[in-house]
Amino acid sequence: MKKFKPLTWLFLILWAIAVLFPFYWMVLTSLKGYGAYNAEYIPQLFTLSPTLENYFYAFTEVDLGRYLLNTVIFTIVTTVLMVFVTILAAFAFARLDFPGKNLIFTGFLALMMIPNELVIITNFQTMTELNLRNTFLGLILPSVTSIFYIYLLRESFAQIPDSLYYAAKIDGASDWKYLWKIMVPMCRPTVVTITILKVIECWNSYIWPSLVTDDPKHFLVSNGIQQIRESGFGRANIPAMMAAVVVISIPLIVLFLVYRNQIMSGVVKGGTKG
Repeated sequence: MKKFKPLTWLFLILWAIAVLFPFYWMVLTSLKGYGAYNAEYIPQLFTLSPTLENYFYAFTEVDLGRYLLNTVIFTIVTTVLMVFVTILAAFAFARLDFPGKNLIFTGFLALMMIPNELVIITNFQTMTELNLRNTFLGLILPSVTSIFYIYLLRESFAQIPDSLYYAAKIDGASDWKYLWKIMVPMCRPTVVTITILKVIECWNSYIWPSLVTDDPKHFLVSNGIQQIRESGFGRANIPAMMAAVVVISIPLIVLFLVYRNQIMSGVVKGGTKG
């Protein structure tokens, strides 16, 4: 097997280049001037005159700072609510006994087969009827539950031995205390995983914010990027848009690098039962 090791390294290097090249191209484009970028008939793999004007343009042409603040608020509130709801639902399906539990859980999983476009349509109609358009509540409410995350955490909870639950009950612990003092700490990698995945999902949200709000006071960074793109005097302002994307991507990249081990551990633990 050792003779195949150089081929393995070569494949991994080529794969890494293929994966990282879009990020390199994004940063490179953000450092090109608007005129220089549009003057390129053949895209160049480097630039001899890098500039930061696109970064200044991204924050001055549109209110990107406000959109970043809106996105932070939207992400934090939605993630906290989603994790709380997911923990309670996963605990109910994994530990509690009630009539029709398996049937209800099967129905939950079946909902994953419904296309997201259909859910967006019904959510939009509901938010409109409740007069929640152009509000943070309208942005947040449809995103506080996730069937996949409930399933993932439920599988993690199910791996905790029943004997531990019965021992806690003998000691007088309530279900609420057992959940937060024993189950959640034991399944911390999975909880961290769904939290980070939800943060990424909220940070990158585009379709729903574009539908439910047309008031700049409630725009997220995804709306700001689209505004920047359309500000190129008749042509798409790609360099400024890439500069905004670089700024917006940095928090997610740092978040993943810091918690990458917990993410991998949580996915493996949540997807392995026994």
